[in-house]
Amino acid sequence: MAAGEPGPYAFAEGAETVDGARSNVEGHRLIPGETYKSSLPRGGRLYYRLDLKAKESAYVSATAVPRLGTRVSYADGLEVSVQDADGNNCSPMEAQEARFGASESPRPITATAARRTGPAEPSCAGAGTYYVLVERTSDPESSREAWALELRVASEPAVRMTGATEPPRTWDSATPAPPTGERKRRAGGTSYHTARALGNGVWGDSVTPGETRYYRVPVDWGQQLAVSAELGTSDGLRRGTADPATRGTGYVSPGLVMTLANPVRAEVEDADTAYDGEQKSAALEPLPPVAYENRFATADAVSAMRFAGWYYVSVHLNPEVAEKFGEAPLELMLRVDVDGDPLPGPSYAGSPRPAEEFGVTERDAEAARRGESAARGEGGSDDDPVLAAVAVGGIGTGVLLLGILGVWTLTARRRAAGASAAASAPTSDAPVRAASGPRHRR
Repeated sequence: MAAGEPGPYAFAEGAETVDGARSNVEGHRLIPGETYKSSLPRGGRLYYRLDLKAKESAYVSATAVPRLGTRVSYADGLEVSVQDADGNNCSPMEAQEARFGASESPRPITATAARRTGPAEPSCAGAGTYYVLVERTSDPESSREAWALELRVASEPAVRMTGATEPPRTWDSATPAPPTGERKRRAGGTSYHTARALGNGVWGDSVTPGETRYYRVPVDWGQQLAVSAELGTSDGLRRGTADPATRGTGYVSPGLVMTLANPVRAEVEDADTAYDGEQKSAALEPLPPVAYENRFATADAVSAMRFAGWYYVSVHLNPEVAEKFGEAPLELMLRVDVDGDPLPGPSYAGSPRPAEEFGVTERDAEAARRGESAARGEGGSDDDPVLAAVAVGGIGTGVLLLGILGVWTLTARRRAAGASAAASAPTSDAPVRAASGPRHRR
């Protein structure tokens, strides 16, 4: 795409388009469980409105999407806050900002703010109207175009019985041995909505300079997630696709940026690596098992591991890589390990919005096996028999269609038989697993 064109970010289907207001009293009402489209002008300070129950925690994420090729600086970004009627910030101790950082690359970035309830949350108590403020910070030399904006609101009900208000004191902080074996091809999505589901194992994809790929991993209560990314060697120098003036002197820092976000899209941790044309890797720091009590931790990465559900991995390749090594995609490998058996979660006194937001269901586990996205269950494994049939070349249209219908019929029968067998067998809560090395405590 040319500079200034909209990015490929896939907004949620059916998302209502709303305008932010310059005054809080005019803010458009946002409903928990819904996703919205908006825009954020340069220097913008825009308000939206929430009507919340007394014992309802709310999480508001804002994803800014600059146009491709626009200029952003290190400190450019956005801030999000949830405020009460007196202008008090409802979650002042939590990270509520996102920056483009050292890559200075225009890509989707997300900030999340919260209004939390409970015995350890004295501020913003009570039912009523609250206000969401989204602010954009821009360097004077940055591009002036407005950024597209995706807003999402999730609500978490209170627990039936109040338990510990301290995070777990001990957990296995050793770096696990990453999964090994042949990688399976699974192309990432271009947004949270189209993120492809991954389970345990080694996964392959490719990423183009300037592109951000999204994936999602189901992590249940008591489970521990580890993710690493590996960028393959470049053949841009051999093929002559890089700029002759810089050929052979390539070094981009950071070349690759990987970010992990929790079910409400709040950042958990990130990792990056420079790139010089040779293979490089980046891994997230060890994270604690998912636990409700993690929310009481002071460390952001620990506090963010407070929900069971879908965790999102985004991988961005700096567009400067194209200047040094050409515009061809680079091979990407993700090693995903979800360790531990699921544990019982908190007993909520109500239902979250969206439904099943904070948990992992059998349907989620199946989505991880099949590589589906949230976009109407789209996706499927890249070695799906139907996709393989479509990929076969040199076959007449009629023969191809008959073959596809035959594969569909056979696949449907096998799935029906599998579902019947599963229905007669005891229910298993075992996570989706693949071969991985043991954990060793430091």
